[in-house]
Amino acid sequence: MKYHMNTCCNAVKKITLCLLSCSLLAAPGLAQNIKWPAESKAVIVLTYDDALLSQLNIAIPQLENAGFKATFFLTADINYATIPRWRALSQQGFELGNHTIFHPCLPTDDNPVSSASYTAYSMIREIDYMNDFLFAVDGKMRRPFAYPCAESFAGGKDYVDTLRKYGLSSYARFGGDTSAVITDFKNLDKLRVPSYGLNGGETGEQLIAFVKKVQQKGGMGIIMFHGIGGDYIAVSAAAHQALIDYLKSNEKTIWVTTFQKAMDYATAAVKSEK
Repeated sequence: MKYHMNTCCNAVKKITLCLLSCSLLAAPGLAQNIKWPAESKAVIVLTYDDALLSQLNIAIPQLENAGFKATFFLTADINYATIPRWRALSQQGFELGNHTIFHPCLPTDDNPVSSASYTAYSMIREIDYMNDFLFAVDGKMRRPFAYPCAESFAGGKDYVDTLRKYGLSSYARFGGDTSAVITDFKNLDKLRVPSYGLNGGETGEQLIAFVKKVQQKGGMGIIMFHGIGGDYIAVSAAAHQALIDYLKSNEKTIWVTTFQKAMDYATAAVKSEK
């Protein structure tokens, strides 16, 4: 099954940006006294949604050649042919995150599973089942979550607080644009963590420009990819490689890590200041 194409992502863009602007997730100033590991001055988290073949065939080799780890948010669109590959990647240090089973979001012509028919509880139950599914793949008890279509609605109602109540994930990635540079970690809602959600077609220069903004503020930047050189909402293989090359050339000052590791580190740093 194929999910949420450009129309679905565009449909929730205004909602996502409104929520982010009201949540104080990305403060305009410098990061609040967090000392990143070693000589790092900023953090970049590369995330990839929907378990796409172009990620396995193009993104993974580029990441492996650079020695970087990343987070892949999987749906049940994995099968007997790809599960062994995802399992092997987990064993190598890549992170497998929860992106629900059926990827329900706002109804559009190209989205076969509508979140309008869900309740907050049925959404939470699906996330719980997907956690069990992924445990069978990688044996991990903790994993992050990413909202399908970067929206958090079930039956027209926001389910973030229900997710918080049931504690199925410590961290959840939301959407956003190039302003999604995280610096205010004290006020950051861990279940509404903003990211630079790509629309497809971004150039290497655009991706690098976002990283440079994160560097200038000494904060954290999360990039939300879909297709790499194929599939949908895609950036070219060349653009992705240009980003990887820039990160590699600056690896002493940019910490490239998984979503959960980055959030664990930032959370512990904030606690240590109290």
